Parts: sequence; structure tokens; C-alpha cells
Amino acid sequence: MRVNLLAFSIVAGLGMAQAAQAAEGMWVPQQLPEIAGPLKQAGLKLDPQQLANLTGDPMGAVVALGGCTASFVSPQGLVVTNHHCAYGSIQLNSTAEKNLIKDGFNAPTYKDELSAGPNARIYVLDDITDVTAQAKAAIAGAGNDPLKRTEALEALEKRLIADCESDDAYSCTFYSFSGGNTYRLFKNMEIKDVRLAYAPPGSVGKFGGDIDNWMWPRHTGDFSFYRAYVGKDGKPAAFAADNVPYQPKHWLKLANQPLGEGDFVMVAGYPGRTDRYALVSEFENTANWSYPTIAKAYKDQIALVEAASKDNKDIAVKYAASMAGWNNTSKNYDGQLDGFKRNNVLAHKQREETAVLEWLRTQGAAGKPALDAHAQLLALGQQGRANQARDLNLGMLNRTGTLGTAVRLYRLAIEKAKPDAQREEGYQERDLPAIEGGLKQMDRRYVAAMDRQFQQYWLQQYAQLPAAQHLPAFDSWLGGNDTAAVNAAVARLDGSKLGNLDERLKWFTADKAAFEASTDPAIQYAVAVMPALLEIEHQRKVRTGEELVARPLFLQAIADYKKSQGEFVYPDANLSLRITFGNVKGYTGLDGKVQPAFTDLEGIVAKETGADPFDSPKALIDAVKAKRYGGLEDSRIGSVPVNFLSDLDITGGNSGSPVLDAHGRLVGLAFDGIWESVASNWVFDPVMTRMISVDERYMRWIMQEVAPAPQLLKEMDAASK
Repeated sequence: MRVNLLAFSIVAGLGMAQAAQAAEGMWVPQQLPEIAGPLKQAGLKLDPQQLANLTGDPMGAVVALGGCTASFVSPQGLVVTNHHCAYGSIQLNSTAEKNLIKDGFNAPTYKDELSAGPNARIYVLDDITDVTAQAKAAIAGAGNDPLKRTEALEALEKRLIADCESDDAYSCTFYSFSGGNTYRLFKNMEIKDVRLAYAPPGSVGKFGGDIDNWMWPRHTGDFSFYRAYVGKDGKPAAFAADNVPYQPKHWLKLANQPLGEGDFVMVAGYPGRTDRYALVSEFENTANWSYPTIAKAYKDQIALVEAASKDNKDIAVKYAASMAGWNNTSKNYDGQLDGFKRNNVLAHKQREETAVLEWLRTQGAAGKPALDAHAQLLALGQQGRANQARDLNLGMLNRTGTLGTAVRLYRLAIEKAKPDAQREEGYQERDLPAIEGGLKQMDRRYVAAMDRQFQQYWLQQYAQLPAAQHLPAFDSWLGGNDTAAVNAAVARLDGSKLGNLDERLKWFTADKAAFEASTDPAIQYAVAVMPALLEIEHQRKVRTGEELVARPLFLQAIADYKKSQGEFVYPDANLSLRITFGNVKGYTGLDGKVQPAFTDLEGIVAKETGADPFDSPKALIDAVKAKRYGGLEDSRIGSVPVNFLSDLDITGGNSGSPVLDAHGRLVGLAFDGIWESVASNWVFDPVMTRMISVDERYMRWIMQEVAPAPQLLKEMDAASK
């Protein structure tokens, strides 16, 4: 493998020793040589250079799922991740009559494993290439026209990806780091046949449900297993009965030493997003508008589904994955909002930004470009926020079932008339399998009556917007901005046939003219509003082109300032591979109560109510009461560990990340953070930040004593001796 090491100007010479003390930092792989000292100081026993080999042992076992992380744990392509990461696949294979969400799943043989869905993917990292010079040249070559800058960067991205994907076994992604100071191209083997091998009962995998979500102490068995399959030639292939298990070059071995308080742990994974370098104005908008507004919308949708599913188990099953996501996000946002107030994050951000601006002013002429960039970013942010309520409403409406399908299919027809290289991202030939897969699996996540309620909700929200945020084309289609007009529009949409799979697939291959002649009401909506949606996209691209110059300038100034203060710097998370490390550690809660680093089996029984979400399987309760620990107990806590805390720096996307010990062996899976530290996405809190992981000993105990899977334990060389 070739990984080009970055000449990372904002890293060299920084005070890296602080990283080992605070555990702060989502380090890009190129920074590993820089943090070798802190890694060893924290307790790593491996040679740090071994971690820099991203296709070697153990890093080569870590894979992406597209929103979650996972890892190979056997030579036969067995993959472990969180239960909540596999939840969508479990839901896709569930019905009201055969509910795998509730009952769990265990495939005794390969042939019994179930497809995780047409869009399930496992991405195995092959290569990372620095493409900063090409990206900056493309932006500079576009001159002062902001739209042309955006288009030039998009054209480069498409060309680089097309070249990278000349072998269809691979999928490639173009990433921007540090606001556009660095660009890298990630090349991954794309495994397209992913199957569900094992999931514990839902009362284990989601024990505590939304009540315990983000809370400690925690007792959740948040783990499941996939298996990766390829064609008989060993190359990635779509699902087929005669495909064979993929044989990875590397897989993780389970820890052979018991994990304890103070021990070194590290995580490799794909964190989604942090905003630690965001402007104060961006933080204020998030705290005052984005988080409260989105959290309320999700709670409203949750209430609609809960009411509708009381008498309809089909709705409960089909919307289970959506409900889990809405619950998780809304509770996370509420926790962050509490944390913002409790930690006075606004004042912290203001102090940071003021210090950078004052430092720049002392630089005279050298500091003026960054100061001008800051002023421009403020203006661009104000422009973008002018219609944010409208854009949120339209975005959510256009993700509902039939309307979302109509909008995406009509846009596809428009884009298909262009050469592939000129199509909008998301509508190129490389994207067609994912679009088709979404059309096929919609039946398992759609009920017409429920979709109707979502349409009603979002149309009503739009109707209540200030007149200045209304779109003439949308108003014309809606026919008014009162409840009667909304009701009439929803009634019209009842006539759409896009709830039918064959109908959706017919439109998947239709041309633009066919859409414009259609009498299907959902398609007529898409045709009516598409010009306005394209204009909104155009305006967004113009703002992006302005940011392509301003954002990297100001973020480099932040980095240079931090360097002058002896601080360490790493880019905000962006769904690319990161490494974070620290130690197993409890904490003292806001109430002054000392929280231990581990929970145990007895804690499950103590929480048990016999009702969801604290309704463990009888086999689990019986085993705990009988102290049937199966040789997996830890003498230091007198029981089998269930979940544990460490001071690692993670965020969404890290879910399912393997937690490795000092020797690179698997000790658990990351799955959550604590309520007191969720605001660390914006300002890292070294005192309160804690990662919650499921202990691999608990995983084995469940598979041994509660929902037995002896075949998988044997495969992982984890069978009881």
C-alpha cells in the first residue's frame, strides 16, 4: 500500500505531549509519526510505525460501513459492528410476524445468513493519496468567479474518482480537510454482498433504549455480526447465491489479557463531523436555531409514528430504523444544548475567536487576508441563514416516501441527458446501483398512511413560513398557504402510484419528457418545484465557491495561532479514517458521584423491570442469578464486565469502531458517549469526555450463555476452553 505522508504545516512542532494527557484529538493517519511519543506515553506496546501501515495488522482489519465503523474478526470475512449500526439491516429482514428486531438472529451456517440489503456495503481501505496540489490548482485556475471555482473542484473530484474507480472493485472518495487546506483521495475495495450473520435479541442489543441512551451507568449489548461475500474469483460482486466469504488479509484477534482501569485503549474509525473550528456565528446559529428546530421536528415525527403504530405493528417494524435515528439525534441535540449552557461554550468560542482575531491584527499586512476572510465568512453565513427554515422544510419534505422518490427520479432523468462527467454528484453511473437499491428496499420502510402524515406535517410547516421565504413555484403547486390548501394537496398526492415497486422501477429508466407528461401527482410536484430547487442549489454553489478561498485562509490562521501558543492541531472530523487513543477511566458526575469505569451483569438485573426497554431475556436473568459467568468474569469487579468507559475523543460515525488494547487486540466496540460530554463536538472537555464501549467479554458471554452462537465463537477462536 502507498500512503503519501502529508507535509502538514500546522502539525510540525506542536505540543504533542498534551494529547497523551487530555486524550483530545481525532488524528489523521498521516499524523501518526508525529504522535508516536504520546502513544507510547499513554501505554501503547506496539511500534507506532506498525499503526502507520493502514493495510497491515491491526489497521487493515478496520473497515467502513458508510456512516458506521466495523472490523474483520475472522479469516472468513466475519465482521463485527454495533447492533445499532446493523439495525437497518435487521429491520429490513423483519416483519410483524417474524420480528428479528425483537427476537434476534443467528445463522447456524453460511447459507442461513441473510442479505443486509441491496445498499449495504463494506469498504476496505486500500490507498490514500494527497491531491492537495491538484485541488488548489483547479480552484486558482477558475479565477475570481465563485461558481466556476466550485465547478472546477467538482470536475476535478469526478475525474480523480473516475480514474481511481477504473477497476470496478473499488470505490473512491474525495475528502477536504481543515476547511480546504488539504485534500486526499481514499481508495477502498467496495464489498457489495453483505449478509447478516448474528444479532442478539433487541432486549440485549438495545437494553435501556432511549432512556439509557447517552447515559452512564450503561448495560447495553450493542453488537452484531455481518459477513462479507465476494464472487468465486475473489472480487466484489452483487449478492448471488454462489458467492463465497471474503478472506481478508488481516483480522482482529480477541484480547488475551483482561482489560482494567487505567489500561491503554485506542480506536480506529470513521467519525462523521465535529465543529471545533467553526465561527462563533455558526455556533450561535446551531445553538439558537438548528439544534432546537431539528430536535423538535424529529420529536414531532416520533410522536406521529408512535400514535400510528399503537394499532399497526407493520408501521412499528417498518419505521423502527427511522425512529431509532430520530430518537438518537434529538436526544443528542438536547444533550448538546444542555452542555452548551452548562459549560458556557459560547463564551469559550468567543474568547478563542477574539484571541485569533487580535493576534492577526498584530501581524499587520500579513494578517489582513485572514481578517478579510473572516469578514467574508460572516457575510456568507448570514446569506445562507436567510432561508434556512425554508431549506430545512423542503429538504425534509423531499425525503418523504413518494415525494422524495419523485424528486430524485426526475432529477436523475435530467442528469442522465448529460455526459456522465457533467452530471451532478449522486446521479452518475456509479450512483445508479444505490438509487435502484433504495427503490427496491423502500417497501420495507414505507406505509402509505404514515407517509401521508409526514407530507401533511411538512407542507403545514412550509405554509406557516414567513412570506419572504416562500417560493412562487411551490406556492403555485400548493394552491394556497392555509390548512385547506395543505389538505387538498395531500389528498391529491394520495393518487400517486410510486408506492408500488414496479412503478418506481419503471420511472427509474424514464426520460425527462416522460416525467413532464406524467399525470402522477407526486411526479407533477417534482416537475413543478424542480426549477426552484435547482436555483437554490445554484445559490449554494456560489456561496461554496466563495468559501473555497475564505475558509482555508481563516482556518490556517487558527492553526498558526494555536501553534504559536504551543497547542496541538488536528482537522475536524469528516467521515475519513481517524485514530484516537487514551485510557480506561471513570469520572465524577455533575452531582459529585464517582462513576466507576466498568458496569457488570448484576447491574442489568438491578435495572430489570420486565417491560421494554428493561426486559432482558429469561436466559440472561437466570444465568446472572446463578452466577453462571462462563469463565469470563473479572476478579477485580467480581462479575462479567458489560460496558466500560475511556477518555477517548470520538463522535458519530465511530459507532462500531474496534477498541484495541496496547497490543492491538480487540477489547470492545465503541458505541456511545456520556450525556455530560456531548458538547465536545464543539469544544473538547478533557474532564468529562468519555466514550462508552461494550466489553468483548460481555459479547462472548451473550453468545455463550444467552443467545448461543458456538459456530461464531469457534470461528473467532473464542470458544470456551
